Parts: sequence; structure tokens; C-alpha cells
Amino acid sequence: MLEGGDGVKFDTLCAFDFSSIDPNMPFIDPHCCLASHAHSCSYRVKPTMRRYLSAPLSGMPDMTKLHLTLLASVALALPAAPALADNHGAAPAAAEQSEHDKLFALFAWADEEELKLNPISALFRGDMRYANRLGDYLTPEFNDASRKLAQDSLDRLAQIDRDQLSATDKIAYDVFKYNNEQALEGLTPEILALTETRPINHFSGFHTFYPTFASGQSAAPFKTVEDYQNNLSRHDDYIAMTDRAIAKFREGLGSGVVETKLTIGNVIAQLDTQLDMPLEESPFWGPVTMFPEHFSEEDKTRLTAEYRAKIKQVYAAHRRLRDFLKNEYYEQARDEVGLTQMKGGDVLYARMIESTTTLPLTADYLHELGLSEVKRIRGEMEKVKQEVGFEGTLGEFFDHIRTDPKFKPKSREGLTQRYYDVGKKVDEKIAALFSTLPKAPLEIRPYEPFREKYEAGGSYQSGPPDGSRPGVFYFNAYDLPSRTTPGITTLYLHEGAPGHHFQISLAQENEALPAFMRFGGNTAYVEGWALYAETLGFDMELFDDPYQRFGTYDDEMLRAMRLVVDTGLHAKGWTRDQAIEYMLANSGMGRTDATAEVERYIAIPSQALAYKVGALKIQDLRKRAADKLGDKFDIREFHQVVLGTGALPLPVLDKKVDDWIASKLAE
Repeated sequence: MLEGGDGVKFDTLCAFDFSSIDPNMPFIDPHCCLASHAHSCSYRVKPTMRRYLSAPLSGMPDMTKLHLTLLASVALALPAAPALADNHGAAPAAAEQSEHDKLFALFAWADEEELKLNPISALFRGDMRYANRLGDYLTPEFNDASRKLAQDSLDRLAQIDRDQLSATDKIAYDVFKYNNEQALEGLTPEILALTETRPINHFSGFHTFYPTFASGQSAAPFKTVEDYQNNLSRHDDYIAMTDRAIAKFREGLGSGVVETKLTIGNVIAQLDTQLDMPLEESPFWGPVTMFPEHFSEEDKTRLTAEYRAKIKQVYAAHRRLRDFLKNEYYEQARDEVGLTQMKGGDVLYARMIESTTTLPLTADYLHELGLSEVKRIRGEMEKVKQEVGFEGTLGEFFDHIRTDPKFKPKSREGLTQRYYDVGKKVDEKIAALFSTLPKAPLEIRPYEPFREKYEAGGSYQSGPPDGSRPGVFYFNAYDLPSRTTPGITTLYLHEGAPGHHFQISLAQENEALPAFMRFGGNTAYVEGWALYAETLGFDMELFDDPYQRFGTYDDEMLRAMRLVVDTGLHAKGWTRDQAIEYMLANSGMGRTDATAEVERYIAIPSQALAYKVGALKIQDLRKRAADKLGDKFDIREFHQVVLGTGALPLPVLDKKVDDWIASKLAE
């Protein structure tokens, strides 16, 4: 799962994927196992994707994501428009412009407009022009401006002759067109009436993202007095958004479009946890504990007093939201957890499936695909059971993995070291599979205690494009007795290297791409790549240990089960308990993880479908290329083709790989 740049979930996320954040976004699941053994990918805040299906607040990773286009779609450090200008120079007079120049001028204009609408996106890139704002999310003005930007972008794009563009520029043209068409579909009054009136849940919303973001441990800098003042101004926006969220919830009560009791109960518990923290132990107090040495005593004293007063206002806003949800909303929330059991939910779920997978797939098709994949993977698990000499059924083997003390982490420190060891092994093998490695280093950390209970098993938070701050792979050390170790290798491959860390870092570090391709994306590609990256453990000989091999099958099983469970919950009337029992019966997950997973699917419908759909597509493309190219096939070159132009809609990726195959055959 991705955490949008800093943890905006979708990804997502995650997903982002976190404000007007993409629901599909790579905080980019938030691995979702957006849970643990379940990972969650936190997504980056994505420029064009943020405006899609999710309400403005949904998808913020602690995006996925990321997560949020989702929330996603994500996270980042160079002002997009200036960077583009640096790469391509000042635009010549209109009469002299080539189609390439027109296209990139359009991208630069659209990106700049997007940054104005979404200040957090700029801040994650290191662009401080709007650092005193969070944005006007959950307002008619924001929606109108987003809709106008998408339509204006399409109108300007139509004036460019696609036939005169290079092959790479045609890909950029197609992705830009797709993104803005999707944005418009998610901004219709009909869809907004189903999304904005449910502005937050326990998986997406600024209340999950903002405390970390404002803590001094995220993308927002705290180096100057102005940085500290900007944070106070952002607190004002956060307080206003929290109050707007209450108003939107009330609109939903009036229209009959409401969240579930399950998700709202979790939100109430999250807010209780935050409100129970003494002010000086809260993340919001973090900046006060880290004043730079060059600050004067006068500034330190003044800022300390201002922060104390403002944080009290933040606490009051949290209390208003908590009290409203607890005393007014909860009893009117839905008992049923499925989206199609909500007014208008069938229309929304169909829309979300296509947006998430980038393909016109139906819930019935995906349900059957999931069932067939579950059957196949169970066969591989049976082989591992036989290899280790376990006598008993596969279900009993699952119980053995869940309960045997030798599969339990002994401590937070020991679990951290296990992940360090996996990272070292990957570093030793990775060059054989990739010709280009990220500039940004990768850091391994457990989630902070204040948020670990409600996080996925793992997630990724991206660093800035210049590599000055590391990407972070987070793992969950909450409730260690409920967690198992066979999935350690595959979780690292998914969230860290060569999964989200490679895909996101290589895209954002590629200054030749327009900003929306460097920093944007879709869940099917982002999470599909991360799931495909898990299979590279076989290429790197990391699964010789049968229990770690079981762990990767168990992880793949999770993604297959997601197809079954997500569609079961949201299209076939499954209950929460029915979904949990299905996951326990078909995997080695513990009940804590299975519960977190199911509650995630309930909170962010369709996002979990993207993993398997995207991974199967990339696996199919690799096989197609290897079969057609024979001795000309180079895995490093294939990976460069897949990763070289950012996260593409799957139909666009399919065509790109076919064109590459054709060019290789013509050599």
C-alpha cells in the first residue's frame, strides 16, 4: 500500500490513491494487507488523479494511498512547472511551436493549475509557493475549478495533432487524455452526491494523514520561522475542512447516502485515541520539540505559545467531529457493509471498478477470476506443505503457520532486523534485473505507535524526486503475537525494492517526463507492479526457504482473495464475518490481519481489485515478450520499458510493450 508521499492513503492509495486524493491510490494500499500480513501501500498525492472518484478527503494515506488518486492516486521535491520549463525552454511563439512543444506547454500549464488547486501536492514536491495552505477541499468552488481544469485540458489537447508526435509523446498524450476524462466522470453531480457525503472513514481522510504530516517528520519542512508559521496556517485549513466534513456528513443523512456503522465506529475510536493524547505528546506538538538552533529565544517563546493555542483548536475540531459522529451519525449509519446496499451504490461500484482497474470489467467476471486464482494458488501451497513434511490438511497447515511460536516475531527490534536482512539480500541481486536503479535510498521503519493499530501490515511512503530524502518502507509491529514471519520477504519486495520504491522513485526522478506522469498514476499499474515485483523473488532465489515461498504464495493468495471478497461484499451481499471466514479458510492470515483487510475493503471499495488485475497484465506482457523475442528478450530491458514512462493505464501499457516487441523484431 502506498502512502501518498507522506502517507496519503487511498495507496490508496496506495493509492492521495489524499485530499482530493485519489481513491485508487498507490497512501500508493495504503500492502494493504491499505493492513498486514497485509500490506498497505500509501500513495502519493497525484496531480490529475486526485480529482477522480473519492471525495476530496478520501484516500489520504496516513496516498493510499496516494493512497490518494486514491488517494490516487501516493510525495515529492521540485516545482513541477518550473522543472518542465527548465527542460524544454521558454515556449516559442505559437506559430512556431511544434506539436511536441504545444503538448508540453499544455502539460506545464495544467500542472501549474493543479498545484494551485492542491497545495499539498506542491509541498510534497518541495514547491513552497502554497505552503501555507492545505486546499479548499469539500467545497463547490473546488469541484467547479477541478471540473473546469479537466475540461479545459481536454479542449486544449484536442487542438494538438497527435499524428505529429513521437511515440513517447503519444503515450503522454493518451495518458493525459485518459486522466482528464476520468476526472470528469468522477466529478459529475451524481457521483459527488455519493462520495462527498461520505468524506472520511477509518482508512481515508485527513484525520489519518494530517497528524503525521504536521508532526515535523513528514514532507513539510521546519527550518525557518516562516515554515513554522505556514504550519499554523495549515492548521486553520485543517480545522475548516474538519468542520466541512461534518456538514457533508449531514448532507448525506438528508439524502440517504451514509457510511457504515463499522467504518464510523472505527473513526470514532481513532479520534478517541488522538483526543486521549496529552497535547505535548501529540504529533502536532512535534515541531515545538525541534526548533532549529538559530531561532531566537523570542521566536521560540512566541511560537510555543501560538502552537499550544492552535493545537487546542485542532483538538476542539476533533472533538466536534467525534461528538457528531458518536451522538448523531452513528445510529443512522448503515448496518450493511456492501456498497451496492447503499443508495446509488451499484452505480458507484461499477464506476469505481473501471476507474481502479482501468479496464471495463464487471464484478461477476472479477469474482470468477478470483475463484480460479484461489484454486490455482492453493495447489502451490499444497506442494509446500508436502515439501516440509507437514501431515494434515492445508487448513491445518495454515493453523500451524499462524500458531507455531517459531513463526512469531520475538520483538520490534528483531522484526526490524529481519527486514534489514532481506533488504541486504535484495541489494546484492537487483542489478541483474534492472538497468536503472533509483537515486533515492530506501529506509525501513516500523509504524509509529500512535497509528500502528489501524495501519496495514506494511506501506511505502515516497521521498522527493531529487533523492534528498529517502523513501520509507513501513511495517507493522502492533500485536506481534498475531503476526507471522513467512511473509517478510514478499512484503519487502512489494512495498520496498523493487516494488513501490522502484516504480515511484524512477518515475518521479525522470525529469524528461511531464509532471503528471512523474507524479501520477493508477492503482492497477502501481499495485500491479508491486505484486509482480514479489514474483521477482524467484528470479533472485529468495524463496529457497519453503516457508518464505509459502509466504509469497500466501501473499498472492491475498490478492486473489481480494477479487472474491471485494466483489462479494460490494456486489453479492456478503457480510463482514463471511468475508473474514473466507480469507481465514484460504490463507495463513491471522484473524487480526484478515479483519483489518476486510474492513479496508469495506472502507475503500474496488481498490483491492487492482493488484491482481495489474499483476496478471504485467506477467502476461513479460511472457508475450519472451515468447516472441526468444534470444532477443532481455529482462532488464523489459523492466525499463514497463517502468520508463511512469504508471500507465493498462491498455496504454499493453500497446507500449507491443510496440517495443515489434521494434526489437525489426532490428
